[in-house]
Amino acid sequence: MKTQKNSDSELKNRTAQHIEGKAELPKLDLAKRIRNRSLSTDHLLELLRKETPRFWEMAEVVGKWVWIQFDEKQPPQITGLLSELGFHWNNRRQVWQHPCGQLTVSANYDPRRRYGSYFPADRQAA
Repeated sequence: MKTQKNSDSELKNRTAQHIEGKAELPKLDLAKRIRNRSLSTDHLLELLRKETPRFWEMAEVVGKWVWIQFDEKQPPQITGLLSELGFHWNNRRQVWQHPCGQLTVSANYDPRRRYGSYFPADRQAA
């Protein structure tokens, strides 16, 4: 049986509650995202070092790609910033990945083992 909405009631259906409770997602500059996705590894690392030092400290270079991994889910502001920087979420590996202009098909192996990896922030500190 379908219930009629009582216009005097402050109660909301589940859809209205869900929409009302959601924080507004940050607006992305899609042109900037597209531009950033084509950056080389070195240019991306320099951008991270200058504009987002926290991401720079977490960045892992895997082959020619850059990965950033968090221990827990990040707020929309962080994921929006990563997206604008050109990163995309890899659900299988649970990392944010940047292709650095090297678009490839998904691999069934661990790229860290095949191509090696390093943390640029660790090399700079040494």
